[in-house]
Amino acid sequence: MAKQVVTRTYTAFIRNQSRVSDDLDSLGFAASKLWNVGRWTISRVWDELDYIPEHDELTAYLKSHERYDDLHSQSSQRVLQELAEAFNGWYSKRRNGDTRANPPGYRKHGDEHPRSTVTFKNKGFKLDTQYNRVRLSKGSNLKEYWSDFILCEYQTRPDIDLSTVESVQQVRAVWTGDEWELHFVCKVEVEVAESPGEKTVGVDLGINNFAALAYEDGHSELYPLNCLKQDNYYFSKRIARCDDSNSEQATRLNQKKSRRRTHYFHALSKHIVQRCVEEGVGTIVVGDLSGIREDEENGESKNWGKHGNLDLHSWAFDRFTDLLEYKAEMEGISVEDVPERGTSKSCSCCSRERKANRVERGLYVCDECGLVANADVNGAENIRQKVSPSPVTDGVDETLCVSSAHQNAKRSEDGDRSNGWLAQPSTFLFDKETGAFAPQERVTS
Repeated sequence: MAKQVVTRTYTAFIRNQSRVSDDLDSLGFAASKLWNVGRWTISRVWDELDYIPEHDELTAYLKSHERYDDLHSQSSQRVLQELAEAFNGWYSKRRNGDTRANPPGYRKHGDEHPRSTVTFKNKGFKLDTQYNRVRLSKGSNLKEYWSDFILCEYQTRPDIDLSTVESVQQVRAVWTGDEWELHFVCKVEVEVAESPGEKTVGVDLGINNFAALAYEDGHSELYPLNCLKQDNYYFSKRIARCDDSNSEQATRLNQKKSRRRTHYFHALSKHIVQRCVEEGVGTIVVGDLSGIREDEENGESKNWGKHGNLDLHSWAFDRFTDLLEYKAEMEGISVEDVPERGTSKSCSCCSRERKANRVERGLYVCDECGLVANADVNGAENIRQKVSPSPVTDGVDETLCVSSAHQNAKRSEDGDRSNGWLAQPSTFLFDKETGAFAPQERVTS
């Protein structure tokens, strides 16, 4: 087993809840008030200049505001950073045609005393692991004297010992709806498995097939997005019947939908990592989708059509990639990001690049070498080859081509190694009853 330092978040119960809850309420309320001040400021800038300030600009502008000193300076910075990120996320959706997207709202939601999460960075807390206590800094406005702080006595799970971690990066005070709890963000040294092998697999993330995998040794897999699309349709209908989109019933439906999506991403990332272990894969190559919303030629926002834009922005590829990396590292598998531009238009067999070769959403036909492939798998193989190029003969990948000319040529060599795997990938479907993925049965005539 190898050692590796990773980031983990541990939840802790506050044992002296009754003694510190009032002070934590004050901090949570202060974070909400600062959020609302920042929310009003961004709205004013947006209305006048059609511009959303970055979090450092917002922080510099509000640093002299009296609400800024209600929290420790690092805690105030984090509130404004989250607000700026939320506004930029909303604007990105709006720019790409999602008319249902709303800007981040004010923190009230009918609560007379809203309690926002408060983040304490390295200068805002002091941890005493010997006595399981942590001191949390107040803002200067809330201190009765210069050294005033909140002393929380915490209790983690029996298997968690904060004295053994590399370092604690942040402490978050989180209101659960009933009480406060602490989240410790830590650097932890863990044992990870040795790499299961030296093979590579390419992963192409998409809208219809959430993931397409192309393995180095010549087979491929598809993971359709059907179940999440069914959930989107079902919950949208249910929420539309609610009298108010902010009602308690609508909130519960949105939370249930979110939990189901989260479970899907966890189950899929776990399944893919397990498949890599079984196949001896040591490196997962994922297409970097950071520029997916921009046109390759002019950098402008790309129009995917009304439904395409909405699908694209419910496409949580960043979230999924984080889960995949987290689970892969425990099995000794590395995850590499590579640029995805051009991978959907290029032939993974002869490298011929032509947009028209993608004759329809699910089919890729190369007019140069005759390759017939599932379009998403072809993209996944192009992504994989950016890290581990396949051996080629006369400019043609021997393991990939399925055209009759190349098949006949290979039959005369060391046997027919063309099995049509690019054109006929295995399909895995999510079973809602078991909460796991299972191969789709092939229908034979």
